[in-house]
Amino acid sequence: MNYLIAGLGNIGPEYELTRHNIGFLTVDRLADKHSLKFDTDRLAYKTELRHKGKNIHIIKPTTFMNLSGRAVAYWMQALKIPLENLLVVTDDLNLPFGKIRMRSKGSSGGQNGLNNINEVLGTENYARLRLGIGNEFSKGRQVDYVLGRFTSEQFAELPAIMDTASDAIVSFCLEGVNNAMNKYNN
Repeated sequence: MNYLIAGLGNIGPEYELTRHNIGFLTVDRLADKHSLKFDTDRLAYKTELRHKGKNIHIIKPTTFMNLSGRAVAYWMQALKIPLENLLVVTDDLNLPFGKIRMRSKGSSGGQNGLNNINEVLGTENYARLRLGIGNEFSKGRQVDYVLGRFTSEQFAELPAIMDTASDAIVSFCLEGVNNAMNKYNN
């Protein structure tokens, strides 16, 4: 059984440890836990985890956040991934920092990467794992906040959050979206 996990973020050192890149950071954490290395491939950095009879393909689109749909659609087609086996991992301003929420479908919530995926795939009916980054910014400062780096306190908490999110990703592949939601939505 094939799965596609797409961690969203922006490529380049200036974005590396920003709030908007928590999707990249999370799939990096998952890859590290299983001693996997990402290779540059078509429209994405890609690696594969074979785990308990599942082929879990993990990508980090190199198209930049706002064009993530191109990479997701390409890899779904190339690997023949059914929509129900897609999980997108992304940041969420509407959730407090540290909160994770998996959904089987839904709107983009204003997240540009999800907007583009919805547009390219022509549907909102795919699973997503949202990681809360909070919304402690003043009016008109949303972009600076999202593209800003985590506070030192947040940075200290990130490994535990990403470990939980990594476990939720594996649970999605092994047990299905509903069981994963019941287990990990905190």
